[in-house]
Amino acid sequence: MEIINGKELAVTIKAELKAKVDKAVATGRRAPHLAAVLIGDHPASRSYVTNKVRSCTEAGFKSTLIQRPAEISQEALLQIVHDLNDNPEIDGFIVQLPLPEHIHEMDITLAINPAKDVDGFHPMNLGLMTLGLPSYLPATPMGIMQMLERYNIDIRGKNCCVIGRSNIVGTPISILLSRKATPGDATVMLCHSRTPNIKEMALKADVLVVALGRPNFLTADMVKDGAVVIDVGINRVEDASKKNGFRLVGDVDYDNVAPKCSYITPVPGGVGPMTVTSLLINTWKAYTGEIYPAK
Repeated sequence: MEIINGKELAVTIKAELKAKVDKAVATGRRAPHLAAVLIGDHPASRSYVTNKVRSCTEAGFKSTLIQRPAEISQEALLQIVHDLNDNPEIDGFIVQLPLPEHIHEMDITLAINPAKDVDGFHPMNLGLMTLGLPSYLPATPMGIMQMLERYNIDIRGKNCCVIGRSNIVGTPISILLSRKATPGDATVMLCHSRTPNIKEMALKADVLVVALGRPNFLTADMVKDGAVVIDVGINRVEDASKKNGFRLVGDVDYDNVAPKCSYITPVPGGVGPMTVTSLLINTWKAYTGEIYPAK
């Protein structure tokens, strides 16, 4: 069994990006600039955005954090989005989800200029991805594909089972795994809360991607020997032995599943760091005009 160390891989990729940034800055160009909009004070969102800002610094990027209270109106948030769209010094930006209930997330997503949508959530980028055309890939699915590629995990012709159908992870990763690409060319089963025989489907899989948001959902009796398991979940469970009263676990019962695997991602330190790093990759592409060339 080999652990796919997302934390170490993220350090490597950020070093690669910093070398590119340093080279660009040496020619007189400004550094790439990523902005993040944080509404309210959701602890997980704040932690995630803090990691993004730190990762920008490590890769030589400039970062801007825009914080507003949860009571902000949708109109005011839309104005922030429009201002970022129009700011030529900002290469890409993200509006951290979830948003307060009174704000319609899709309205905000649709207002983002696809050329600056480094989260890869805009229908324009999702549509390009579906067609196999160059686009900003959603950050978590991109991070998973980077893991498979850099660990030389060949999924051609393999059975892949994705558990969870969210627009952010499950649905896009199911498409990426099946695309004619490297990594790719897999046969994909997409399971969700209405799938009656998830255990049966999971046992057929050579590769399992679990993104359901349920602590320890995938148990050892659902995994065949030698499977590759990618755990996207990150859940807080009570733990009186911890100073903060909780610990982080994934959607996979790691201790019991890991011995059966050929490769597995831990939580924390697996997919999470790669999600943040993927945002930087997309921002670099925005900076260079790789996806949307400047007119």
